[in-house]
Amino acid sequence: MSTMQAAVLRGVRHLQIEERPVPEPGPGEVLVQVNAVGVCGSDVHYYQHGRIGDFVVEQPMVLGHESGGVVTAVGRGVDASRIGQRVSIEPGVPDLTCPECLAGRYNLCPGMRFFATPPIDGSLAGYVAVHAAFAHPVPDSISDDAAALLEPLSVGVWAGRKGRVGAGSRVLITGAGPVGLVATQCARAFGATEIVVADLNPHRLKLAADLGASATIDVTCTPLDEAGFEPTVLLECSGHPGATATALRTLARAGRAVLVGMGDDGLPLPLTHIQSREIEITGTFRYANTWPTAIALAASGLVDVDALVTGHFTLAESETALLAAEHDPLAVKSMINPQC
Repeated sequence: MSTMQAAVLRGVRHLQIEERPVPEPGPGEVLVQVNAVGVCGSDVHYYQHGRIGDFVVEQPMVLGHESGGVVTAVGRGVDASRIGQRVSIEPGVPDLTCPECLAGRYNLCPGMRFFATPPIDGSLAGYVAVHAAFAHPVPDSISDDAAALLEPLSVGVWAGRKGRVGAGSRVLITGAGPVGLVATQCARAFGATEIVVADLNPHRLKLAADLGASATIDVTCTPLDEAGFEPTVLLECSGHPGATATALRTLARAGRAVLVGMGDDGLPLPLTHIQSREIEITGTFRYANTWPTAIALAASGLVDVDALVTGHFTLAESETALLAAEHDPLAVKSMINPQC
């Protein structure tokens, strides 16, 4: 097959299904037939606004970066036995030579080429070529959807690591979207004693409880700072400045706050609380070295990413998938199959 279809963003709320050449895998690359792509909030934001902060869509761009599929061809230097292998795609390929990469922090590589981040095309297409080391083999016990959703699961794994979540941790997770829900499951898998999830969507709070939260807080009924819970770790997954500031005030002495959700640049920090309690605050930017852990968590059943899926769509229905959460309060994660 010489051509394929791809979902191409050509402007704000202007998505076209286009015919494109199937890419050729270069040296050290594999060609992957994409069988599942999860819709991420960043895809939706690019579709609705054409930009995220300094990342501006200035030319047609294929969306999608949560993806999995099957290796169908290999480039020079790659073992041909990989053909037919089911894989989960890690969507960011660093330069592997800069100081950040050499220090193991390849997520901070200034030369990173990340799917569906302008000007790099994403994976909402029939096929993609990717560096062989970033096409991670997955066992058959992991579904096609789950193979794609190892990407957001990696965000949860990274957040837990940054917060040093472990046995005895009391964790507050603000925001019960897909990332908050995988962070909940990761906190449980990492040994947290108490996991409290806060949101304003009752359906998502119920799902959080089903997936391992020990308690939930509906912030429309109970403000966070009146809930009586003093966490040792905050995983902030909402990106909402007010929720973040309030959550920071609940942290215990020497607590740790991990800012995961993408918010704006304006955040009122309760500095007296932070300084007097020696609270640590860190950001997260994607992930590094998380796929082996994510695969193990999903394959063992300790984390159920399939439970997040609330809709399946064909490539032609990509716009409907992008807007599912806008129109349906019960929608959590939409999946697109580029082969349909």
